[in-house]
Amino acid sequence: MRPLRYSINVTLDGCCDHRAIPPDEDLHRHAAELIQQADALLFGRVIYEMMEAAWRPPAPAGARPEWMEPFARTINAAKKYVVSSTLDQVGWNTELVRGDLREAVLQLKREPGNGLFTGGVKLPQALAELGLIDEYEFVVHPRLVGHGPTLFAGLPRPLDLRLVSRLEFASGAVAMRYEPRR
Repeated sequence: MRPLRYSINVTLDGCCDHRAIPPDEDLHRHAAELIQQADALLFGRVIYEMMEAAWRPPAPAGARPEWMEPFARTINAAKKYVVSSTLDQVGWNTELVRGDLREAVLQLKREPGNGLFTGGVKLPQALAELGLIDEYEFVVHPRLVGHGPTLFAGLPRPLDLRLVSRLEFASGAVAMRYEPRR
């Protein structure tokens, strides 16, 4: 069964609002590498719409620094699935996922390949509650912002994790990768 990997940027005080974390060349490179290791991306509607608006070509001239282009090319080329009960159609190399979330994701995990990658807040919480995430990566930024949203608010029970690796970036951010203790 191919693994489902989750990655999110978060500040020291727990904020995971992408607008609270400054863009960084090393972090974009790291994110592109993670996406390249996956067979497909699994998004909820909110993250899907945000990513599509930011990365689907064509980008207006001068809209982003040149160092973001490798990430843009990587995410554009990736196969995507979006979990949504409100969207009627999707584009951008994407298929809708409907019905029972557990069964739909288990079916995707049963397909051959290297794995699936997810991000965001609401969908990953539902996936964590179902025990479907095989690897968590928290990229912790040395910043305090004093607001949310925060991760896993309302998780019904603790989820114990085991640290398997860590990677430090020049910015002071640290990517910590964990696996669930089962």
